[in-house]
Amino acid sequence: MPDSAPLDEMVDGAGGFRPHWGGLLGALSSLGRGELAERARLLDQHFLDEGATSLLPGGSNLPAWRCDPVPLILPPGEFDALAGGLAQRATLLEAILQDVYGPQQLLAEGLLPPALVFANPAFLRSCRDSAGHRPGPLLHLYAADLLRAPDGTWRVLSDRTAGPTGLAHVLENRRALSRYVPELVRARDLRRHGPFFDIWQDALQRLAPPTADGRNPGVAMLTAGHSSPHWYEHVILSRRLSCALVEGGDLTVRDGALYLKTLRGLQPVDVLLRRVDGRQMDPLEGDQSPVHGVAGLLDAVRSGTVRIVNDPGAGFAEAPGLAAFLPALAQRLLGEPLRLGAARTLWLGDPAARAVVGADLDRWMVRRAVDGTVRSITAAALPDPARAELVQRILAAPEEYAVSARMPASVAPCSGSEGLEPLPVILRLFLVHDGSRWQALQGGLARAFPAPDPGTGARPGMRFSKDVWVPFEDMTEVQGGPQLLTLPSLPIRRGSGDLPSRVADNFFWLGRYLERLESAARLLRASAARLATTSASPRELAELKSLAACLVRAELLDAETAQEIGTVPVTRALLRAVREKGRMQSLLNQVARLAGLLRDRLTGEMHLALNRGLRQLAEEFNAVPLGREETRGLEALGNASAGVLGFAATVAGLAAENMVRGGGRLFLDLGRRVERAQAIVAELTRALDQPGAATQPARLEPGLRLVLELRDSVITYRSRYLTVLQAAPVLDLVLADEGNPRGLAFQLAAARDMLVDLEGEPGSPLAQVAESLIEEARGMVRQVAEAPSQAEAAVRLRPRLIAMEGAIAALSNRITRRWFALLPAPHSLGPAPAVRLRGAA
Repeated sequence: MPDSAPLDEMVDGAGGFRPHWGGLLGALSSLGRGELAERARLLDQHFLDEGATSLLPGGSNLPAWRCDPVPLILPPGEFDALAGGLAQRATLLEAILQDVYGPQQLLAEGLLPPALVFANPAFLRSCRDSAGHRPGPLLHLYAADLLRAPDGTWRVLSDRTAGPTGLAHVLENRRALSRYVPELVRARDLRRHGPFFDIWQDALQRLAPPTADGRNPGVAMLTAGHSSPHWYEHVILSRRLSCALVEGGDLTVRDGALYLKTLRGLQPVDVLLRRVDGRQMDPLEGDQSPVHGVAGLLDAVRSGTVRIVNDPGAGFAEAPGLAAFLPALAQRLLGEPLRLGAARTLWLGDPAARAVVGADLDRWMVRRAVDGTVRSITAAALPDPARAELVQRILAAPEEYAVSARMPASVAPCSGSEGLEPLPVILRLFLVHDGSRWQALQGGLARAFPAPDPGTGARPGMRFSKDVWVPFEDMTEVQGGPQLLTLPSLPIRRGSGDLPSRVADNFFWLGRYLERLESAARLLRASAARLATTSASPRELAELKSLAACLVRAELLDAETAQEIGTVPVTRALLRAVREKGRMQSLLNQVARLAGLLRDRLTGEMHLALNRGLRQLAEEFNAVPLGREETRGLEALGNASAGVLGFAATVAGLAAENMVRGGGRLFLDLGRRVERAQAIVAELTRALDQPGAATQPARLEPGLRLVLELRDSVITYRSRYLTVLQAAPVLDLVLADEGNPRGLAFQLAAARDMLVDLEGEPGSPLAQVAESLIEEARGMVRQVAEAPSQAEAAVRLRPRLIAMEGAIAALSNRITRRWFALLPAPHSLGPAPAVRLRGAA
């Protein structure tokens, strides 16, 4: 282990507190230990509610995101020196990338070994332009991890050039601290983050290739989607930069240009801010998996119609072994020494370096020379057999390894259970190129780690992040913003056509699963109320049989168990349906998954309602007792079902009040209407299946009562018809009354109007289908009302209702094919078009 002890960020060499910590220490003292711990708990809850730490039940589990209420403070002069050193380093890395992907003069001069270039998995041969004709920088956004050595100087641990992460942490940490520990934020006048993101947004616009029609540049951020561990960061950044958040399936290359597939058609994309591995950008030229990439994308880059930042091959500069050559390359390419050093690094492909390391391997951290994603190894912490095996691997292929001198990180005060405790911290700073020079974010991200395991030397995962504060030196210090960029006037738009088809599809299915969840809850509530009675009347038994058929359709019961309706096995089966791996949990998981996929499209209030509501419902479902406590279990089941109905009403209300009419809200509502229409018809079909009702009308009453209850229309029916229950009035209210929000005609009329909005014409084919279904519902009601025996006529409606259920399902399929499947429009066979297509259609 190194002999030197880590430096304390708060304490100077004489044992006193550093001046820039003064105001913060006073604010911390006024809070006290207990209050500081409570603020830390509130911060944890905040990130949980935001969906940053872990999403909803069944959603993807994201990496732990915690923020320490105690920030890390850097004096302005020290920060400016770091920013200047990193700007020089970014300039050097840009020059190296330009050479490696261009003339490769450094290889010819022997300043870079070929083993560090051609063996690097991040070196993409398809990105090379030996003639040097590709415009603009390859490196646009840069970050570096640093630690303060025991001698007080900052050293670079690693360079981040592929797609630096952590900027969302910076934004959200500052926002959260301002909300939950305002006393600390008010204690210092801090440099702001806003100008950095304004400069970045402006720079992305400037990077766009010239457009022939003078339109505004199209900027998009390419993400791996909800499966990415950095998904939440992509959501935050795309909102802050006002760019579209897209996945590979949302994009296509036509005639050498990149487009976003929307409901309106193809929208050009001029700048693509990538957040996926460069090797996955184009399945035709990189990894063969087309999941995240776009076929033909690199061809579009070579054509000059789109700019990708950072360049897909920029990850080459993250190779740990490259650090060993940077001092010499700085003299060769910049004509000056590096201002900001790194821990001493040696590439073991050099015999002299192997001799130095072989003398004392315990002083070094061993790393893969070309792959910065592989964790470093502390040789001194390995047991003898593992250490010997490591030495053999190095001797067998020394060019694959690099070593860095070990040094402890400085420690900073962090909140703990017993008050403040010192923990090692690593600092990450960010820079963006504005077109002429590198600009630093005025702050950064610090990560605090627990002490390493004394037995193995292994360091556990990050404990939490810390906001980095840079105070103003004086009140006259002013931060510059972006230069004025003249852009064409934006045309006024109010339609929903710019919505990507994938997003529209997700909204549509979110609406359907929300409605399925609500319908299932209504079925469970009705079942629990009837099963809780000690002795069921003949009418209740008839209702239970109809309910059983509905429960089977909703996958809350299997068909075999449903035959025993009213028995203990049925009760236990329904209780299991809400527990882990049950149907209700599955529906919660589906809603959670879709809410996560739509995180960038939901308002903060709506996402919070979804997040908290689904977590609470999952807890209530898991609390429903099993075993032999059927009575208590049914009571809990009824309460949980009522909670679902309240949750559904809250989400529907927020959607109506917070979402613009059109776009996502339109497809969300369309999904709900289609799903509810199908459920109404299915429930009515089963409710009318009452043996003997054709000859004995009284036997139909349990089914009619049940359908009114499930459609929440009992009060409306009583207010119109008092207590007389007849088939025609019930069917009119449930099937044909366009004023009943729980009735079929209301759903179909709403769907018809939305389809007209989407198609842009009243006589659109899909709207006509919805209108014809409304007429069919009215016809069924007329048939029953005019029949001598309404009960007999109602029972005979079942085949027509089954056909209608299929017609609504067919309408849903046509909506999918029209807007979500993106199938090419049919056309007659004939000569190929004269236009030349490049890339992938």
